[in-house]
Amino acid sequence: MQWTNKGSALLLAGVLLGLSGPLGTPAAGAAGPSRTALTAAGSPGASRTAADPAEGPDPLDFAVVVDQSKSLADKDLARETEAAALLSQGEISERSRATIIGFGSSEKSGQSPVSEVCPLIVADAAGRERLSKCVQQLGVRDEARIGPGTDFPAAVRQAVTRLTEGGARTPAVPKVVFLLTDGKLDVADSPEYGTDRDTRQANGARRLTEELARARVAGVQIWPLGFGSEIDRSALTAMAEGGYRGACSDVPGSVPRMRVVGSSAEIDKALQETFAAARCARIAQGTVGKPPADLTVTIPPIATDGSLTVAKHDPKVRVTYYDPAGRKVPVRGEFDGSTFEVSGQDGPVEALRVKDPLPGRWRVHIEAPEGHRDREVAVRAIWQGRLRSDVTLDPASPRAGEKVAVQVRMQTRRGVVITDPEQLAGLTASAEVSGAGFAPFSFKLADDGRAPDAKAGDVRFTGTFTLPAAATGDLELVTRMAAPGITSDKRPVHARRGPDVPVLTAGLAVDRVTVHPGGTVHGTLDVTNNDSTPHTLRFALQDQTPGAELTVAPTPVTAPAGHSTRVPFTLTLAAGTALGELGGKIAVVDTGDGDTVLDTAFLDVLVVAPPTWWDRWWKAVTGGAAAVLVLGVVIGIRLLARRRRRDLTGITLELHEDGRSLHALTVRKGQSAGGTFSFTVDEPYGGAPMLRSVRGSAASTAHALRRTGSGELLLRPRGGGQVPVRPGEPVGLGEHELVVRGGRTTTRRGGDLPWSRRPRGPRTPRRTGSGPGGDTGTGTGRDPGTATGAGPGSGAAGSAGGPDTYDVNF
Repeated sequence: MQWTNKGSALLLAGVLLGLSGPLGTPAAGAAGPSRTALTAAGSPGASRTAADPAEGPDPLDFAVVVDQSKSLADKDLARETEAAALLSQGEISERSRATIIGFGSSEKSGQSPVSEVCPLIVADAAGRERLSKCVQQLGVRDEARIGPGTDFPAAVRQAVTRLTEGGARTPAVPKVVFLLTDGKLDVADSPEYGTDRDTRQANGARRLTEELARARVAGVQIWPLGFGSEIDRSALTAMAEGGYRGACSDVPGSVPRMRVVGSSAEIDKALQETFAAARCARIAQGTVGKPPADLTVTIPPIATDGSLTVAKHDPKVRVTYYDPAGRKVPVRGEFDGSTFEVSGQDGPVEALRVKDPLPGRWRVHIEAPEGHRDREVAVRAIWQGRLRSDVTLDPASPRAGEKVAVQVRMQTRRGVVITDPEQLAGLTASAEVSGAGFAPFSFKLADDGRAPDAKAGDVRFTGTFTLPAAATGDLELVTRMAAPGITSDKRPVHARRGPDVPVLTAGLAVDRVTVHPGGTVHGTLDVTNNDSTPHTLRFALQDQTPGAELTVAPTPVTAPAGHSTRVPFTLTLAAGTALGELGGKIAVVDTGDGDTVLDTAFLDVLVVAPPTWWDRWWKAVTGGAAAVLVLGVVIGIRLLARRRRRDLTGITLELHEDGRSLHALTVRKGQSAGGTFSFTVDEPYGGAPMLRSVRGSAASTAHALRRTGSGELLLRPRGGGQVPVRPGEPVGLGEHELVVRGGRTTTRRGGDLPWSRRPRGPRTPRRTGSGPGGDTGTGTGRDPGTATGAGPGSGAAGSAGGPDTYDVNF
């Protein structure tokens, strides 16, 4: 089934306009643009309850006026019916009221130019269900009761009457007419406008002008939406400009104007702009698909109220909603801090209204039985951010003629401070000051980094004004915020004109720091008391983030008479303080003057999780581990090098007698454990003496050759003291001599050691006998300082008068 251009335009017009919200209010009793402010704590007469924002988005009274003239095909009329349903189901405020009106013309007896299918109904849960049912009557065109023409005056008159009957609502609620048409004024066949076709058309145009003037006086806006090729653009422009010209904000383009959609390529852009201008809300386009399917749409973090609309066309389509955490949400009730309400489940349009939605990508699952899966289903979201304004005045109690700095920052309804400037894109801010003795005036607030604004993009809007010299008493300041999709509270900041010569002046400064729950924040109070008596001051915390528990010390504080004093103070956070930016501010008040606020300062504190043991000590742990590893490697290398230096493998021991070699023995691998090689001299009967390695317990009574860690060779004859050995030089071993080859030796300073020198002079005759070590024979004792017959093999000291002394501990 193909859609006509007119039907498509009507459907999209209904989708976007049905997701609209509070608009500008009429001049009489109107609040005008959205106003945002905050009561300054400590000001006389200030009320904490007044500081809380109104519950939910601002309400709206609106009429959807739908063209049912003969120029519309039945398919187009069906699309209009769904568009009207989207309007009523997608409205985000449960305090809004809606009426649905069809119109054509009256050309014969029994016909009426209008058909009021839905009276003015409150769009709460029950009201939206009723609207979902009665709007279906638009799809039944009864030519016996409604004519084929296009009677704009009657349509406007019916809508204005319904929106204004019963008197104005308190507080004033904006009133808007959304008029959908595919043609132009056609009352040529309506007898009530005259006797002939030309007169009727002229009278119809004049009456339309009169009805628009009536709408303007009643404060009713007209937003015409035309589509197709038969549109009278000048007539639609006249309708938009003829009604009330108020706006939901100061954002350019929010004043009513007509829109014409000529082709499907232009529909989305044109109608989204119309929506953004009319409702001061924002729309998020989701995905489209045929059941069964998962559709998605994204809700931003700044949104506090929203509605997900599902244009399913067929009541047989069933919808299930999942939040960005993947959890199925209830169709009614509360869940994880959000409140849900579904309506229109048995109609062609279904909507899920959400208060305080979880930001992110929402999933909408659609199912349908066989035979009901041929139509595409679309999901969209309409949302608003209901923000609070945190306002400070510096000084808090200005004098006449004094320049005052005003700073504003924004928070969500849950107290989350807005720090991302992109979330407030397009926001303009201003403030109005009123009070006794002077005419009200306004000034701009900016976040552009130009004085007095401290930093561009920090989401702190700043401005200044000079209090008129004629000011005599109480002051009131109201900030105004204007941005698509953003509304704000309406709380005035109250202050008092200070005395010409201030009795007390005070300045608060609070550290901008990052702390952990249970931590402290430091600040200073500088106060000058020009009075002749002391004043008692106290600190007061204002507009704290819900759940934040702070204590201030010291309090109270005494300001001595005639002195300037600096008082350090601390703010201590409770152990259970939630992580994130700490909202609110601190004030210092004079308790002796009705708690007059002397100064305020924002709490610019970020609360983060405390560090773990690893966070605190990981550098020391890793550094220590690295040091231990390096030390271990160094020790290992040194031990290995020492072991290698002491190893005697490959060294050859030669047994000599009278300068000739009797026997040789080479140290093999594994025979010099600990750098010591034990051996003995065997003298077999009838054979030549031989060297033999010794192991085990016998090693303790054998000769030993040892290499020290420094590479020095030492010989310890059996039972004697150790002496140095130089490779290639003989050393006495009992009645023999021992020559070591292949090794290195290190001697101490002082020259050659007497035991390592070659024998000098005549050889001492050989003695027989048994030395203490068990070998036969005596030492050679050739050195002048060596006792004859008392060589190392005999167990004697080995030296009676040598110049050097050696370590004999082995």
